[in-house]
Amino acid sequence: MAIKSLTRYLSKKSTPQSQPIPGREREQVHNDAGGYVFPVTDWTRLDRFLILGSENGTYYASEQRLTRENAAAVQRCIAADGIRTVRRIVEVSDAGCAPRNDPAIFALAMAAKLGDEPARRAALEALPRVCRTGTHLFAFAEAVEAFGGWGRGTRRAVAAWYNRTPTEVAHQVVKYAQRNGWTHHDLLRLTHATPATAEHAALFAYAVKGTRDAVEPRYAYAGMLAAVAELATTTDVKAAAALIADHRLPREVVPTELLTSPLVWEALLREMPLTAMVRNLATMTRVGLIAPGSEASRRVVAMLGDGERLRKARLHPIAVLMALRTYASGRGLRGKGTWQPVQQVVDALDGAFYASFGAVEPSGKRLVLALDVSGSMAIGHVGGVVGLSPREAAAALALVTAATERDYTIVAFADKMVPVGISPRQRLGDAVKAVSGLPFGGTDCALPMLWALEKGVKADAFVVLTDSETWFGQIHPVQALQQYRQRTGIKAKLVVTAMTSTGYSIADPNDGGMLDIVGMDAATPALIADFARGG
Repeated sequence: MAIKSLTRYLSKKSTPQSQPIPGREREQVHNDAGGYVFPVTDWTRLDRFLILGSENGTYYASEQRLTRENAAAVQRCIAADGIRTVRRIVEVSDAGCAPRNDPAIFALAMAAKLGDEPARRAALEALPRVCRTGTHLFAFAEAVEAFGGWGRGTRRAVAAWYNRTPTEVAHQVVKYAQRNGWTHHDLLRLTHATPATAEHAALFAYAVKGTRDAVEPRYAYAGMLAAVAELATTTDVKAAAALIADHRLPREVVPTELLTSPLVWEALLREMPLTAMVRNLATMTRVGLIAPGSEASRRVVAMLGDGERLRKARLHPIAVLMALRTYASGRGLRGKGTWQPVQQVVDALDGAFYASFGAVEPSGKRLVLALDVSGSMAIGHVGGVVGLSPREAAAALALVTAATERDYTIVAFADKMVPVGISPRQRLGDAVKAVSGLPFGGTDCALPMLWALEKGVKADAFVVLTDSETWFGQIHPVQALQQYRQRTGIKAKLVVTAMTSTGYSIADPNDGGMLDIVGMDAATPALIADFARGG
């Protein structure tokens, strides 16, 4: 056998991904596809879980298994430093980094029930910041039951949640009357909540008994409760619209039969929060309120174009992306209901997606944005959002980065380089749709660096958006990057943008020129630019 054939099995410069790098066997682990990669720290996995979730699992891991693995990592973080864990849960939730708040609530409940005394105390003190709505509180109650039930501290914390300003609590009681089998009646009874004032006492009685007997007219929320009761019995559309407008009633209290009226939706739109507005665009178009040239269309476009409003609403980019995809299609995700999209609204959603990431200073570096479009990236839901695969989310995120940079190349790969003609100059929805139809294939995350070497492409940083399920190649990605550095003389960096919440990465944790970040965090493009620019 030739020397070249012998050395390729032992070389540290080129090792098949199905084998560990010689000398680093203890540092690498099997991914679910059978390749060898690097494990991420529990703190990295905590971030991935909080932002990406584990709903619907991945191509290789079931939802149950992925959730169990992530829960184990969260528990290790709580045991190692409960205060730090709670702080990070609050940061992710409070900043709106994740498309759904459920993982943060789940992790907070774990800290509240399974942490040491300081961790439990910190978690319960953080309850109002993470569980901001009645729905969040019900989800926390469900998780608490799963982690051992109700202790004295948990009861006090939930009871305190109900002793915020009466008007604020009244809004929550009215808007989120019940979710997933839980009601405010259940929680108030369970916690034996003591009302802080007479005004709270009347509200608690309303939540438990459903009557307004103790509600005095002078209470700030009295008019709203009376309006909700009147709305439940009226069939007069004009009267209903007036009640909604005068008392700023939410959609949740409007009887179903009234929700076919444009007049009712017009009244709702006046005070509708941005997130609710985005969710109801299709309905408002279907009933005729949002139409070309209408005042409602102008209002919607203005709301979507208000960067400060986007920031305050914590409107996550994924929520905007899914609203754009659904609204522009003119058909519901499950095929129920159709509408004629208004182009100005489609344009505004497209702009809102990019704006939802905030201002990003270009890195000024040469970037290769590499999309993993292999088969495993086509399965699962990013952030628990039905209909958005890791592959599609990666394409959208790459376009945001490209839109802020001056010198970039977008490529795609699976077990070979895949032609992909997308750019920020396209409609976002069209670009995402273009990658959704690509054929399946194996995964070789070394290909972007090998391609750049072959084509003579000069890159200061490779940004690989992947699930790290690499296994197909004859050289590890870190070895391919080392070859690129040596042959070009460029100290190229590698940014691995995780699109699933698994526990491994293609990045070498011992290489300061490699960085692991979480995909679809609103801060991701800024992190990429900062890392590419630094050093």
